[in-house]
Amino acid sequence: MKFTKMQAYGNDYVYIELITQKMDNPSEWARYVSDRHFGVGSDGMILICPSERADFRMRVFNPDGSEAEMCGNAIRSVAKLVYIKGFTDKTDFFIETIGGIKKLHLDIDNNEVIMITAELGAPVLDHRKVPVTVKNNNNRCIEYPVKAHDRIFYITAVSMGNPHCVAYVDDVMSLDLPKYGSAIESNFIFPQKSNVEFAQVIDRNNILMRTWERNCGETLACGTGCCVSVVAGYLTGRTSNKVTVHQLGGDIKIKWDTDNDNLYMSGNSEIVFDGEIDEY
Repeated sequence: MKFTKMQAYGNDYVYIELITQKMDNPSEWARYVSDRHFGVGSDGMILICPSERADFRMRVFNPDGSEAEMCGNAIRSVAKLVYIKGFTDKTDFFIETIGGIKKLHLDIDNNEVIMITAELGAPVLDHRKVPVTVKNNNNRCIEYPVKAHDRIFYITAVSMGNPHCVAYVDDVMSLDLPKYGSAIESNFIFPQKSNVEFAQVIDRNNILMRTWERNCGETLACGTGCCVSVVAGYLTGRTSNKVTVHQLGGDIKIKWDTDNDNLYMSGNSEIVFDGEIDEY
C-alpha cells in the first residue's frame, strides 16, 4: 500500500490515496499504520477517495481505528497533495467529508503551492454540544465549568472540523495533562470525545499551549486547536485576534479576521516522505 507521510500545520498524518489502489478494513489499517509508522503522539490516517458528489472524498481515521468527522488541517493538506501528486490540475475544487462538502483554493507560484484557502465555515462557540451549530447571545464566548478530579476548568468548545475545547490555565507546563485531559475529553457535554487544549497567556499576542489528543495522549498541537485557543482567547478578552501559539511542535501564527470570520494560519504543511506499507 503506497502512502505519504505529511506534517500538516501541527498534525502528523499518513495519507493513502485510493484513486489507484484499494483498501479493505480501514479501521484495522488505521491502527496498524499508527503503531508501525507513528508511535506515541500520532494523529491518524487520511484516505483520499473518489467521490460522486465532489472532486475527491476525504476520510479521517484516528489511531484507535475510529472514523472522525473531519480535520481542517488534513483537508488543507489533501488539497495540496492531490495537486502536487497530479490527481488534479485544478486550483479550485471541492472535497467531500462526513461534515459536508468543503471548497478549497490553491495559490500557485512556479508550480509550488504557496497558499491553501479552505472554506470550512465560521468558528462557532457553545457549551452544549460539539460540533456546535448555534452562537450564544451577543456573540459572547461561553466558558462552561467542568469538574475534573479535584479541579474545575472553564472550557470553551469550538468546531472547525473535529471537536476541540480549550481551557485557559495559569501554569500550563506544571499541569498533569494525562490526569485532566483524559477526564475532560469524555465529559458528558460532548456527544463524541473532544481534543483538549490547555493554554496559558504570556501576553495578548502570545500563548503557551499543550494538547491532549483524545484516545492518544499529549501530542503536537493541531492547527485547529491553535485556532480554537485564539478564538476563545479573543472572545474572552484574554488575547488579541493575532496570536503566536507556542507549542510542542513549534510556533504557529494565527490571525482571526473578525469582520469575515476567516482564520489565517502560518505553519508547515509538507511531505516528510513517501513509501509503501507491507500488508498487515
